[in-house]
Amino acid sequence: MTTPFVPPPYPYDRLNELSAMAVEIHGSAIDLSIGTPFDDPPPAVVAALSSSGAERSYPPSVGSPAFLASVQRWFARRCSIDIDQSAIGATIGSKEFVAGLPGLLHLRLPDRDTVLYPAVSYPSYEMGATLARLRAVPVPFGPDGQLDLGAIDPADIDRALLLWVNSPGNPTGHLDDLEAAARWGREHDVAVFSDECYFEFTWDGPGRTILEHGSEGVVSVHSLSKRSNLAGARAGFYAGDPELVTYLREIRKHSGMMVPGPVQAAAVVALDDDEHVDAQRERYRSRLALMADVLGRWSGEPVATPAGAFYLWIPTADGWDYAERLARDAGAIVSPGEFYGPGGAQYVRVAVVQPDEKIMMVAQRLEQHG
Repeated sequence: MTTPFVPPPYPYDRLNELSAMAVEIHGSAIDLSIGTPFDDPPPAVVAALSSSGAERSYPPSVGSPAFLASVQRWFARRCSIDIDQSAIGATIGSKEFVAGLPGLLHLRLPDRDTVLYPAVSYPSYEMGATLARLRAVPVPFGPDGQLDLGAIDPADIDRALLLWVNSPGNPTGHLDDLEAAARWGREHDVAVFSDECYFEFTWDGPGRTILEHGSEGVVSVHSLSKRSNLAGARAGFYAGDPELVTYLREIRKHSGMMVPGPVQAAAVVALDDDEHVDAQRERYRSRLALMADVLGRWSGEPVATPAGAFYLWIPTADGWDYAERLARDAGAIVSPGEFYGPGGAQYVRVAVVQPDEKIMMVAQRLEQHG
């Protein structure tokens, strides 16, 4: 008899008790647990969202011609990559794509049943496999902080549908060797999907995409949620291997995966504007430095800033204990590292997404507590 699937508790719902405690002690909770943007998107983007007239008709599932052209221009401008519009597809944000991908690929390759993903990572990589009733096999990190692709069991490689890589990585902020990942995928005939939604927030050198190393067997996944503060609008895209992208574009049509027309119109304006992204980069860079200093002085241990993304990944004896103490002392809510895999249990993740005045409020509360 097949065991029915019972959804596990959503990780961030487990923080409700800490939020209630923060409100009781401080009158408010400052949420640094989820990577949801709090800064305003550009006014021109909001204007495009409200004035396109695109709500009247069904939008193209693959992306409107204007949207695909804007993605093409973005790759050329930000990555120096020339990619054909036929090798690009639209997504309703990136999470639905991440969670739904294994099931779609399994239809294409029913003899393969395994999803490989970073051992400490965004939970949706594992959950996507679980929802498709496939095997989720974590890939460990080596001492250098890179995925240890050599540690993957050959039996798992033979069964692999895909390998997920994420760079800059959530929650650690690490930068992976995307060239090595692309090469590994081609050597083993395993599709590599590279989640690059933090591409614009790379602090150690320029942003990197796996497509710099060719498109054969690889797909790059992006989102406007972080770069343009449009998480509520839900817009993203994938691009790369023409065969893989064509398959996904066609099958997603049948399931009604369509980015709303007004959202696509707004995304065109956002993708064509680099100025607001550069301004947002500086906000996050400043907040990372400020929060690292604040928490370092509170804990008595230096806090390192990441190579990419807008999270502090802080080692500690017990992630839940750290989160509880910070909620009590400052009313700040952060994520225990176990949300991102068993290997994260002795860490916490701090998302520096709140406005500067909220970050300063955390600092003031900690100073008053001290």
